[in-house]
Amino acid sequence: MSSPVLELEGLCAGHNGLAVVRDLDLRVEPGEVVALLGPNGAGKTTTLLTVSGLLKPLAGSIRFNGESIVGARPDRLARDGLGHVPDDRGLFPGLSVAEHLELATARKDRAGIGERVGHWFPALDDLMDRRAGLLSGGEQQMLALAQALLRNPRLLMIDEMSLGLAPIVVENLLPTVRRVAEENACGVLLVEQHAPMALQVADTAVMLNHGAVVASGPASELASDSDLLLSGYLG
Repeated sequence: MSSPVLELEGLCAGHNGLAVVRDLDLRVEPGEVVALLGPNGAGKTTTLLTVSGLLKPLAGSIRFNGESIVGARPDRLARDGLGHVPDDRGLFPGLSVAEHLELATARKDRAGIGERVGHWFPALDDLMDRRAGLLSGGEQQMLALAQALLRNPRLLMIDEMSLGLAPIVVENLLPTVRRVAEENACGVLLVEQHAPMALQVADTAVMLNHGAVVASGPASELASDSDLLLSGYLG
């Protein structure tokens, strides 16, 4: 059996010494999609920032590919295969789609880059010269995901993919998340406020409320328990 690509044990994390997330246990296996759910302020983004090395954990352990990464620099983690798509997508409005993709790979081979990106997001093929600031929200999300995928991540963390997007756009993007996990044996940690959407593609799920785990288990079981979902969000 393969080792988890990400393992959190007893993680406490927060800002300025104040815990936002408390005693979080979570595992992501290669090829698995894990949904981290909960309302605004539950601690989902804080968890991702801590795993990425942008926040120092207050307690607990973080293991990536079997090794402790507490105290590791974010740039080192990125080189080692930890991909993070933030909720603001991290794009530069004045740069073109092609320039963003070249930055992600440090290459100028537009044809080669286009072929790889086209496998995941064919809609970007005709947008290579368009500036990111002129893209629709869905196109920006595709670009942010494409940048992360070009780095061949072992773990891809996606923060609030649905933020600012129409439901139909999110429904079109979700199958790609599933394909990424299956075709690349890449673990995916999908942070999402809208539980029903995330549970469509997740294998397992963990729900946070006020920084604590209120439910966890197979995604199909959580999706079928409407009372549990409602209580998890209303607390």
